[in-house]
Amino acid sequence: MTAYSLRARLLALWVLLLASAAATAYLMWGVYNQSTGVQVAQAELAVGRACREIIDRFSAQAGTQGIAEADLAGLVSAALARFPGIEGGIWSASGGPLAYAYPTYEGSGPKTDLPAAEHDTIAALNGQVLRVDHAVSVRRPSRTQVLMLQGCPLHGPAPGLTAWAMARAHVNDGPTYTRFLAGLGFLAATVLGSAAFLGWFLYGFSGRIARLEAKLAAPRPDGEDLPHLDHTGERELDRLVDALNAAGGRLREAQARIVAAERLAAVGRLAASIAHEIRNPIAAMRLKAENALVSGDPHRAAAALETVLGQIARVDTLLRDLLNLTQARALNRIPTPVAPLLAGCAQLHEDLAHARSVRITVAADGLPAADHPHLDRAQTARALDNLLLNALQHAPPGGRVRLGAERVTVDGAVRLRLSVADTGAGIDPAIRAGLFEPFVTGRPDGTGLGLAIVREIALAHRGEARLVEGAPETTFVLDLPWQPS
Repeated sequence: MTAYSLRARLLALWVLLLASAAATAYLMWGVYNQSTGVQVAQAELAVGRACREIIDRFSAQAGTQGIAEADLAGLVSAALARFPGIEGGIWSASGGPLAYAYPTYEGSGPKTDLPAAEHDTIAALNGQVLRVDHAVSVRRPSRTQVLMLQGCPLHGPAPGLTAWAMARAHVNDGPTYTRFLAGLGFLAATVLGSAAFLGWFLYGFSGRIARLEAKLAAPRPDGEDLPHLDHTGERELDRLVDALNAAGGRLREAQARIVAAERLAAVGRLAASIAHEIRNPIAAMRLKAENALVSGDPHRAAAALETVLGQIARVDTLLRDLLNLTQARALNRIPTPVAPLLAGCAQLHEDLAHARSVRITVAADGLPAADHPHLDRAQTARALDNLLLNALQHAPPGGRVRLGAERVTVDGAVRLRLSVADTGAGIDPAIRAGLFEPFVTGRPDGTGLGLAIVREIALAHRGEARLVEGAPETTFVLDLPWQPS
């Protein structure tokens, strides 16, 4: 089933609104034309009746003796008195207009003059009536009105007489036309106003949606947290914004709880191992002390004390690393130049590298000069120290340890990738799966906490620490976000 967006639905509503307005305007025009057609037909019918009324009155009064010309105007006026808006008269073939009347004229006084503009038309009409000897109708439409005339022959004592009647139907003027224009104007204003409102709403709504999409799709270094969204000003969208912000807050709290739970789980896994690791030095110290007490030899007692001090130092180192592993890390992120950081770590271990005949190289030339990643310098240096010390202890004499840094983009997020590689024999496959777990080590003298601390520092930065599989050299990578979210 196809899911249509709200924008598409509003656009469809806009199109339907325009189509409905066009159809309504077309229907209104049809109704108006029909009403004007009825008006013209009614006016034409009234003109015909008025002409016959003149004939009837003329026939009744003239009889066989005829009627005086002075009385013809009164006859026409009486005949047209009950026909509003109709004027007419009697026409002679030889003398032209004999009588004219417009009894329903709405001017300031009675109208007694034949309309000059229609004089030729009236003359031509009456001439045609005399030729065909029956009623003739003429319709002359113009932009604002339709002129209707009808001529009728008058049969009586005097030959060559005709009666005529005339009316005007106003098609683009008057109340009907005014109402039609008012309706069209209201329809146009409504449609244009609605279209403008819908367009404004669509533009604003689409812009707000686009801003939310851009904010949600923007690369984030951790790739997990929801960003904090600002209100859009649209009430419905703001409810979603509040819900997303609340969900983001709950997600951050859940992530913090997960990190804490992982740390507690690590402590739980450490419990058995740390007991064993501390118990061994204690047992050695007890045995040495008991033997020194039994023997009574001062030299043996001194050797026993040296052994005890060495084991105490071992336990102290173990406990210090354990505390560093389990305690929460409050990061102090600042823009940190990476090349000097790598150079400082390499210089710190230069003596050990020289003693083991191992060469340390640094490769960080590809980083931007102006833009620096936001890191906790001390914590990052500690992680690099652990990785570098581990590499130096595994590299053979004449080998090499390489410190590297590069800026990469992963899934739209910019990250800093730190690497420490050595030319040693590699990692024992038996311990690869739990390499970053506490007390997992390939050296008899190792505590197995160095890589675990590296992983905790990476997690505190919302990054990761891993061993690169299939690399020609043993390579550990510290992958950190360039900037915090």
